[in-house]
Amino acid sequence: MKTKIILGTFFAIASFSAHSASLYCSGEVEELAYHGNNKLMIKLSSMNRPVFFCSPDAEWTVPGTGYKTGKETCKTLYSTFLSAKISKTPIKTMLFDGDAVPATCSAWEPWKAASIRYYVI
Repeated sequence: MKTKIILGTFFAIASFSAHSASLYCSGEVEELAYHGNNKLMIKLSSMNRPVFFCSPDAEWTVPGTGYKTGKETCKTLYSTFLSAKISKTPIKTMLFDGDAVPATCSAWEPWKAASIRYYVI
């Protein structure tokens, strides 16, 4: 009986937890944007929409991941992605994490945010 209660409690808690995912995307940087409340966005050629990825004024966190992006790292990411856009150098792989991350690169919903955990140019 005790095992049933513990398992029932576990499944009840698990069913209410947020969906968290990771996704690898690649391609050329098609869009690099600034949004008025100090957030930066990126869209690779394999993505259907741009996604918020950091803020140059504050530590960046998103629900569903423990990864954080600091202000200086955000500025470095932005300048790296700007250089890749200008030179048309493709991003070989970029790993996104968080609750808003879809199952495929072409399924992003509008105005979503993610953490960039890893990328290779």
